[in-house]
Amino acid sequence: MISIEKIQQTAEVLMAKAAIDIPDDYLTGLQEAANAEEGDLSSFVLQAMLENYEAAKQDRRAMCADTGVPRWYVKMGNTASIEGGPVALERALRLATARATTDVPLRPNRVHPLWRTDHNNNVGLRAPEIEYAFEPEGDWVDLITVHKGGLFGTDYRMLFPGDGIEGIKRFYLDSLIAFGKRGLACQPAIIGVGLGGSKDTTMVLGKQAACLRIVGDRNPDPKIAALELELKELGNSIGMGAMGFVGKSMVIDCHIEAAYCHTGGMPMSVHAFCLSSRRACARLHADGRVEYRTDPMWFTPFMRRETVEWQPEAEKLEELV
Repeated sequence: MISIEKIQQTAEVLMAKAAIDIPDDYLTGLQEAANAEEGDLSSFVLQAMLENYEAAKQDRRAMCADTGVPRWYVKMGNTASIEGGPVALERALRLATARATTDVPLRPNRVHPLWRTDHNNNVGLRAPEIEYAFEPEGDWVDLITVHKGGLFGTDYRMLFPGDGIEGIKRFYLDSLIAFGKRGLACQPAIIGVGLGGSKDTTMVLGKQAACLRIVGDRNPDPKIAALELELKELGNSIGMGAMGFVGKSMVIDCHIEAAYCHTGGMPMSVHAFCLSSRRACARLHADGRVEYRTDPMWFTPFMRRETVEWQPEAEKLEELV
């Protein structure tokens, strides 16, 4: 059984890691963008970002003054057992969020939409968000925190089957140009694209694609993987660089996640995970071990399964032999 005290302690560590330490995959992508950038102001911004990240790491301070809106993703192995159950888990994550707001510190960004009530701790009505997923094996729990920019950098459109791949590209470019020209995103960014599902599903998929996959990761479907690379190249060809200045470093990477949708439509969302790509992860085992990492490992073969029954790839291979 995984102790609730261990969950809360780990969650507090993750909040600090996410706010302060840039994941290596994004940092590498940013350095490559800085090396390739030719725009004067965009190059200046990229270099300043790299210096700022190093200063934040050395001083143990948040890398950006706007620490976004903390949210949690929880993945459980099928045989995982949590002391106090899921209610205790949620309480621990809310407590960790509140304590981190004071201890890291994080900017208290959460307010009531109408009354602007602020508890000064990033906790409130349906905040922080907590999303769940499950895996067929294992007695572990994965905790993933993402400090997502809470204002712009997101768009949605209901496309139709006839729009095809060209329609996807048009909406993608429309979104990125709007983000850059109107200051709706802090780029260079990891761009997530959700395709299919219902309207709410495609929005969730786009955000997860941006926040829960590492730079360089490709969708296992080779055609989707090729489209990811094409969209990345397209996004860097519109003449915009860091923070909207002239350049070619709008997109650090592009990730696409798909879901089956209604036969008459093709909903699509575009999400930008801003230049402070803040995420941290840990796996808690029943024996008390905690393994920290920066790859969320969220999109597994089980999560992308298409059939009614789930069969691990190893078993499929055995049957073929």
